[in-house]
Amino acid sequence: MTVHEARIGRYYEDFVVGDVYQHPLGRTIGEADNTWFTLLTMNTNQNHFNAHFAANAPVGRIIVNSGLSVAIVLGLSVIDVSQTAMMNLGWDEIRLSHPVFVGDTLYAESVVLEARESRSRPYAGIVTCRTRGLNQDGDEVMSWRRSVMVYRRDAPHDKGYFPHAKTGPLEA
Repeated sequence: MTVHEARIGRYYEDFVVGDVYQHPLGRTIGEADNTWFTLLTMNTNQNHFNAHFAANAPVGRIIVNSGLSVAIVLGLSVIDVSQTAMMNLGWDEIRLSHPVFVGDTLYAESVVLEARESRSRPYAGIVTCRTRGLNQDGDEVMSWRRSVMVYRRDAPHDKGYFPHAKTGPLEA
C-alpha cells in the first residue's frame, strides 16, 4: 500500500522564469459576496451596494468592491504560486484596469519573473510573479507583481502535519 501525503502546490525548485500558470479555477461573483464583503470591510461607498445610487454613476450599475475582486484573483493564484509559501513579501504595480460587476467570473494567470534562493533561510526561495485577472470575456481586469517566500522541496516545515488516526490506518 502507498500512502500519498497531503500535498498540492509547487516548491521553489519547481519555478522557472518565463513559465506561465493558467490557474485552474474560476470564480463567479454573486451579489451577496459583494455586499457582505463591502459591509464587512466598512466600505461606505454606495457604488458597491446601492443599485439606485449606482444607476446614476458613469457605469450605471453596482461595481464589485475592488478589495473583493483583488482577493479573489489572489486566491485563484495560490494553488500554483503560493500554496507552499511561508509568507508574502509584497505586492507592487497593482492596476485595476476594467470594472468588475456582479455576475462576472474571474480567472487568473501568472508568469514567473524571478526566482532566487533566500539568503537568510536556506530552506526557502523567493519567487516573483506577475499575475493578472481576466473576466469571462477575456478582459484584463487587474494585474500586479507579487513576491513570495516559498519552501524548498526538502524543507521540513510543511511536512508531517496530517494527523494520525487514533483508530489506525485507513484500509480497503
